[in-house]
Amino acid sequence: MNLRRAETSDLSHIMEIIGHAQQYLAEQNIDQWQDGYPPKEWVITDIKERECYVVENTNHQIMATTVFIDRKEPNYNKISGDWLTDLDAKYGVIHRLAIHQDYRRLGIAKFVLLAFENKLKKQQFNSMRIDTHKDNKGMQRLLENLDYAYCGVIYLENNDERLAFEKVLN
Repeated sequence: MNLRRAETSDLSHIMEIIGHAQQYLAEQNIDQWQDGYPPKEWVITDIKERECYVVENTNHQIMATTVFIDRKEPNYNKISGDWLTDLDAKYGVIHRLAIHQDYRRLGIAKFVLLAFENKLKKQQFNSMRIDTHKDNKGMQRLLENLDYAYCGVIYLENNDERLAFEKVLN
């Protein structure tokens, strides 16, 4: 597997994968990504800002997509609970991790998280933070298995609540 920054030419594949994720979440009765989220315009912006990534197999087929940022996430400034590191800590964030329906259960999500953790360690960042829907038990299990600690609840701009997790790296 190869993790690389997404390019504009990847947009249709990324949107297809996001569509698969929306359907998958709906089938599990998880009220996440069911309102047109994330919109195509956001994905275009993520690509332009070089924060959107894709995972390819050896045949260069795109198997997954995610957004990774290494700057402060405004939604994380206020938490009902406590982060493991303080607000001044340098941390990375993973958003919108989605796997193509043909490549689920192959360890791709774990591969993505570990790859970005290693990147952050090399850059002397303190931790990785991530949030997920309270009903997304699959993501919660993955985070638990990778030693992420549950820290509390954060609220998005639209007041939706998300469970917040963090893993100290350095």
